[in-house]
Amino acid sequence: MAKKVLITETVLRDANQSLMATRLPYSDFADILSTMDKAGYYSVECWGGATFDSCLRYLGEDPWERLRNIKKAMPNTKTQMLLRGQNLLGYKHYHDDVVEKFVELSIKNGIDIIRIFDALNDFRNLETALAAVKQYSKKYNRHVIASGCISYTQSPVHTVEKYVEMCKKLVEMGFETLCLKDMAGTMSPFEAESLIKGIKSAVGNVPVILHTHCTTGMAYMTITKAIEAGVDVIDCATSCFSNGTSQPATETMFYALGQYGIDCGLNEEAINKVNDYFKPIKQKYIDAGTINPKSMATDSQALVYKVPGGMLSNMIANLKDMNAMDKFDEALKEIPAVRKDLGYPPLVTPLSQMVGNQAVTNVLVGERYKNISNEVKNYFKGEYGIAPAPVSKELQEKILGAGNEPTDCRIEDQKRTGKDFEDAKAALGDLARSEEDIMSYICFPKQAKEFLEKRKAAEENVCTYSIEAI
Repeated sequence: MAKKVLITETVLRDANQSLMATRLPYSDFADILSTMDKAGYYSVECWGGATFDSCLRYLGEDPWERLRNIKKAMPNTKTQMLLRGQNLLGYKHYHDDVVEKFVELSIKNGIDIIRIFDALNDFRNLETALAAVKQYSKKYNRHVIASGCISYTQSPVHTVEKYVEMCKKLVEMGFETLCLKDMAGTMSPFEAESLIKGIKSAVGNVPVILHTHCTTGMAYMTITKAIEAGVDVIDCATSCFSNGTSQPATETMFYALGQYGIDCGLNEEAINKVNDYFKPIKQKYIDAGTINPKSMATDSQALVYKVPGGMLSNMIANLKDMNAMDKFDEALKEIPAVRKDLGYPPLVTPLSQMVGNQAVTNVLVGERYKNISNEVKNYFKGEYGIAPAPVSKELQEKILGAGNEPTDCRIEDQKRTGKDFEDAKAALGDLARSEEDIMSYICFPKQAKEFLEKRKAAEENVCTYSIEAI
């Protein structure tokens, strides 16, 4: 067994994304950041994923300012983000110049590790982001780590041999570390042992990271077998924000591994202070109904449905909003059928939302594919990349017409430089003060514009009040 295993803390991103649909404002954790900076984490995952969208849509925060504040408060800890390759943080593919600029601004504003993945494991969708990390690390004279991430799932076409070959490919592309992202928590201890042994044998000294969830109840066993097999870094969450659809508990893994003589590099006093700080915050959101009991529970049915934590919490939130929680179990059962029709894509953003929303629509309408989302139509047109397995011919014909095949448009469409910046700048006018504002609008036009309008109105109100006071 390894003598050193490092830990990434996820409470600021994936833990609260999985348990409470990323509704954790900066003000709720600002006061603990200086303590987290002393904890000795390998990194703190604090940005990317759904945080960007949630800041603008629900929290009334500037995601860029949030990142700058986090980095300022944690200068000694590597800040980490999750990037969806050519999707960035949105739900479509962007032109290469947009991807390059987003990576530059992320590095400029304080990110130290960019974990890059593609929902279909179509690695062409990682190339632009990877090249940008290397380019702007040099420009800003900072060592920013590009971590190549594989979306893990099980299906008839996903095998240990295939995953090992994927990892070898990521190393050849130039990624410094590798991450297996088990977003639904369906990786078994047996699978973890086989995978990690195979990957470590194939890639040598390249650090391997395991990200999993407790959704099915297997995560602690799975991580233990992965450590025995040689994994280098594990993702954990401070214990009050752990388990359920979140990650295993940081303090629990620290304690258990310490008895094996495995050094995690953590300061025990600091990590306990972090957990004590977040306990009343979690209780506040339980009392408010923001954290649903379903998200905190173990559900072995996820071994069948392959539903990741963030997808589950969002589906619960959406069904509650529509007063349709009575359809939850039926919608859950529809997800594997939709996934099969789409060629067994891993259920990770944006594919998880596409599959989940289509499953919910099928159930609510009462007829499969009577209403098909634009995202699923675009998927069948080939706009997201190559499906892992053949898609449903019947559904393909319904979307594309008889005899038509999807077009592999990744290379032509995404490498073409667009006019995104000019168009966004013109649309925002004096609302935009920076490249960051423009980028927010490119990613989420409606939400960003509403946020910037409210920011301007608030400042004008302050100015008016000050003048009147004088």
